[in-house]
Amino acid sequence: MSEWWTYTLSDIQSFSLQTWYRLFERYNTAIWPVQIAALALGLAILALLRRPDVRLGRIIAAILGVCWLWIAIAFFAMRYAKLAWVAVYFAWGFGLEAALLLWTGIVRGGLAFERRPAGLGVFLLALVVAPLIGPLLGREWRQVEVFGAAPDPTAVGTLGILLLATGRPRWELIALPAVWCAISGASLAAMNAPAAWIMPAAAVLIVILAAWRPFARRRKNLRKDAR
Repeated sequence: MSEWWTYTLSDIQSFSLQTWYRLFERYNTAIWPVQIAALALGLAILALLRRPDVRLGRIIAAILGVCWLWIAIAFFAMRYAKLAWVAVYFAWGFGLEAALLLWTGIVRGGLAFERRPAGLGVFLLALVVAPLIGPLLGREWRQVEVFGAAPDPTAVGTLGILLLATGRPRWELIALPAVWCAISGASLAAMNAPAAWIMPAAAVLIVILAAWRPFARRRKNLRKDAR
């Protein structure tokens, strides 16, 4: 048997792009109308971002945690795993992110969020624009990916929300969504998907913005002290 590290994405992802789209079509049909509830939860997050309050942060963390846990079980473990063995590991990864969000946001009360243009823009892209990208590129509406129900827009949307967290960058929460963006982009590239670059590009942009925040805050404080 060949060593596991010699396997490529083509070895793991042994199905076509159309099979991938068909998976979402069957998934969306099976879970309907969960997509409506997921979009409603996304709008609820927007409404809760009115002020940096730990109590509101707990609710946002709970919503995000439930979405990640749902995808771990309903999408990866129950459906994607029938196509690829690696989906079991993806399910554990999404379950771990759900646990981290719930632990940090609810148990420890360590999350509060404030409105910032960059984070809000990323979240709105995941919530509103992501479902439109597929049909614009030729996918059927039954195959759309919705925030809260599908992994890609949920990962990007979560990264956008984490950009809004007060205090230091939440690298422990950013890591898994960013890794998923890289995995998703590589998998889509292996299937020759036209929009494979979007997920890795989103992750790189968000990581750069998160890393820049402490420097920007420090420069702002230095300017205040100089006055």
